[in-house]
Amino acid sequence: MTYQETMSEINDRRKQMSVLRAEMRELQSAIEPEEVEDYTFTTPDGSVNLSSLFKDKDTLFLTHNRGKSCVNCTQWADGFNGVLDHLLDRAAFAVSSPDSPQVQREFAEGRGWKFTMVSHEGTSFAEDMGYIGEYEGKPSFWPGVSVYRKDGDRIVRVSDTSFGPGDDFNCIWNFFAMLPEGANGWEPKYSYT
Repeated sequence: MTYQETMSEINDRRKQMSVLRAEMRELQSAIEPEEVEDYTFTTPDGSVNLSSLFKDKDTLFLTHNRGKSCVNCTQWADGFNGVLDHLLDRAAFAVSSPDSPQVQREFAEGRGWKFTMVSHEGTSFAEDMGYIGEYEGKPSFWPGVSVYRKDGDRIVRVSDTSFGPGDDFNCIWNFFAMLPEGANGWEPKYSYT
């Protein structure tokens, strides 16, 4: 096919994706919220509750991150810095991981992360939210994001989705998808120098 013919077909697919996204948003708007407990997390400055992460907002994006040991999770978190101010204009934002608060602080400082981080180490949070499973026969945390809302004195989860290479939450994969060979086996690294 010619360039123009191929791009015409690709653009038709993009339009179909836009229609699917609109349908998903419509489904999302009708969801029955799931009540969750006011989990307690740890930070280098002490304990914080889920409710305190909302700050002055009624909605919270809380990212489920596998921690320092996951290069893909690091890549997603690096990208959050670029959109953080935009997100914070609409909702609160924080990242949770199983790493200790001190490991989180050192790693975040080394990467220049600006967002709030909390440790769910030693809690049932990840499991309760569905972000722990098995990998190669061992328990493993899974990456993703949950959206929580305040509902009077309650906290409810109104949405969540997992992360994975090629998802909508890391624009690098969308750029690579435009290359004729795609990502071609590319994997993220902690450093490119």
